[in-house]
Amino acid sequence: MAEVKSFRELQVTSSEIEIRKIRMEDLWQSLREGYDDFNEKPSFGVFLIVIYPLFALLFVQFLLSDNLPYLAFPLVAGCTLLGPVVSVALFEMSRRRELGLDLSWRSAFEFVHSSAFAPIAALSIMIMLLYVAWVFMAEFMYFGLFGIDPPTSIADFGNQLISTRRGAALIMYGTVVGFLFAFTALAISVVAFPLLLDKPASSATAIATSFRAVIANPLVMAVWGMLVVALLTAGAMLFLVGLAAVLPILGHATWHLYRKVVEP
Repeated sequence: MAEVKSFRELQVTSSEIEIRKIRMEDLWQSLREGYDDFNEKPSFGVFLIVIYPLFALLFVQFLLSDNLPYLAFPLVAGCTLLGPVVSVALFEMSRRRELGLDLSWRSAFEFVHSSAFAPIAALSIMIMLLYVAWVFMAEFMYFGLFGIDPPTSIADFGNQLISTRRGAALIMYGTVVGFLFAFTALAISVVAFPLLLDKPASSATAIATSFRAVIANPLVMAVWGMLVVALLTAGAMLFLVGLAAVLPILGHATWHLYRKVVEP
């Protein structure tokens, strides 16, 4: 009788996974393929992501009503860090379409019952902790520059932000720190989540492989990160409703980018 290997024995290591060099053309092709996947099942993407902008709008409303406008932007902007977490089902849909499998909504969440769920959950928790750390740092920078007294109104906060040296410093420090958090999230997750759906691997292996992919393709991955931020910002400008289309397309495109970076 053939020996049945455990999941741990079947797990691949980062050194066993070959990373390809990719070009800018691969980014545009990934976006086109992501758009094709979204067109194949557009209602799924809208149904999943509609929760995302609604919660973001509720966050903003809560903050403004409690006189905390200085946290509105960090909380909403930081939601981009959570993009890979809410896109796992989209990666699975693209994977299933590639294999010619069932594309029902229920099938997109079948990974919950697989061995991939535990490392995906662990990685998701790590990304969410990164988000919490970003919000904490944003609040720390604000209080460090403006003191503990919150602004009296949205107009007061806006005036302080654009007309004082402390406001300029907050924008500068926030941009630098935000970039570091965004880069870290990209390096951790751009390949990791799709890899965990595709191969038997631990979360540590997925993260290490994702870092290797970014290091091997620094310029292309930097452009991808800026492209993601630009598209998400454009979607958010339409009262966040545009995210209902932008985020699913980016989610599907990330799967195809993974396919181009990691050898089968």
